Amino acid sequence: MTTKEMAGTQVELDNDGHLKDFKTWNENIAPELAKEEGIDALTDRHWAVINFMRKEYEATQTAPTMRKITKQSGVGTKEFYELFPKGPARKAAKIGGLPKPKGCI
Repeated sequence: MTTKEMAGTQVELDNDGHLKDFKTWNENIAPELAKEEGIDALTDRHWAVINFMRKEYEATQTAPTMRKITKQSGVGTKEFYELFPKGPARKAAKIGGLPKPKGCI
């Protein structure tokens, strides 16, 4: 575990770089996490996925599956991969302050 300052907030990260407590996340932290993942700017479409994932996590305490994201968020599979290249579910969860989704390597 590591403690790091992001957007003026001290956050704890797990060994994979995900926030330990999703409640410490805020919208100012997301762009910093995105840059670490090679995403320079978050668009409205990125935010659609991030907000969907956070809402689902709050309801179920589990990060949604890729299938659920692409079927219910309004962002299709191809676009999801374009928004979050090379591991979209993991990257989107990390940027959204969520734990690594189950099944992600």
